[in-house]
Amino acid sequence: MTYDVEQIRRDFPILERKVRGRPLVYLDNAATTQKPRQVIDALVHYYEHYNANIHRGLHTLAEEATAAYEGARVKAGRFINAAAPEQEIIFTRNTTESLNLVANAWGRKFLEPGDEILFTAMEHHSNLVPWQMIALETGAKVRYIEIDDDGRLIGDDVRAKINERTKVVAITQMSNVLGTINPVREIAELAHRAGAIVVVDGAQSVPHMPVDVRELGCDFLAFSSHKMLGPTGVGVLYGTREALDAMDPFLGGGEMIKRVTYERSTYADLPNKFEAGTPNIADVIAFGAAIDYLEALGMEAVREHEIAITQYAIDRLSAMDGVKVYGPREAADKGGAVTFNYRDIHPHDLSQVLDQYAVAIRAGHHCAQPLMRRLDAVATARASFYLYNRHDEVDALIEGIRASDRIFGNVVRAGA
Repeated sequence: MTYDVEQIRRDFPILERKVRGRPLVYLDNAATTQKPRQVIDALVHYYEHYNANIHRGLHTLAEEATAAYEGARVKAGRFINAAAPEQEIIFTRNTTESLNLVANAWGRKFLEPGDEILFTAMEHHSNLVPWQMIALETGAKVRYIEIDDDGRLIGDDVRAKINERTKVVAITQMSNVLGTINPVREIAELAHRAGAIVVVDGAQSVPHMPVDVRELGCDFLAFSSHKMLGPTGVGVLYGTREALDAMDPFLGGGEMIKRVTYERSTYADLPNKFEAGTPNIADVIAFGAAIDYLEALGMEAVREHEIAITQYAIDRLSAMDGVKVYGPREAADKGGAVTFNYRDIHPHDLSQVLDQYAVAIRAGHHCAQPLMRRLDAVATARASFYLYNRHDEVDALIEGIRASDRIFGNVVRAGA
């Protein structure tokens, strides 16, 4: 598939929508992405043609559903270059559940009092709160790696805090606020030399850039379908076979067992051990269609497109008086999220004004309250881009910001 933004946009029905008479400008992709017709059709096709439960049935519909579901598992593993997708890819509800699975199933079994869990100052709550909870339960301690004023990890702090007490390094590959791309491979090497496991939050990175888990050297990687053109309600946990085999199940019930008596149970092999009960069959299958779409485009091409439009947004925002942009200023060093504040206008107010211009952004603490305090910001506005966004949509964002200045300037003058 040739990378043609106009052709790509025609695959997304929602992008034809108008909001308050204006064409929709969707810049909230870090929260969730829109879905192409191919994904929507795959979801409908399942329900219309082979809706059935998987694995246990012997009839035609069950066998077709099982094949499509397991096919999506193989696609997900191939997308991140897992060595053995049939065992190393676990389907969950979302990135949050994947990270909770690791924190509970690995942390509860292996962490002891005095052990240290190390995360970064830019973590999403999903890769922070579960570890805090497990630390309270096990007696482990939590520590974090500092960032500099450009939103990058401080290398000396990384090297100082990874030591013989470190058992877990939990790190985002790409910050959902700053867009910073962290050096996971180098950190993983340090962590493994210290005897620690590496848990990567890939919710923002996997949809936006080529990701190779074997090259990264991580023990676990979590990401979500809905941030990469797929449906909501599907998460992926990659884990090495060694790490997954060493863990106990996270949930008990059907499908995750080998043999059950009234007294005890034995557990199924991977990946079933971690997939109790009937899964989200339809959405997993549609997720497979989303992976097909991304692979046809090529993740290198997706990344190149996002670098171009992100740099354009950074440059235009930085040229405005009163705008403070957070994180790296070079788009090649970050993902497609551009976080900023404008004058003394609260981000929530700015977001509402932008909505009047049909521009959808995100405003708030972005599930990263500790980072907000590090940035000395109550909240921020975030415009985030994806493979279907155009440069003229950045122009619409700038137009809306200028309109907010006029609106709130008039309010202040009227109040005075």
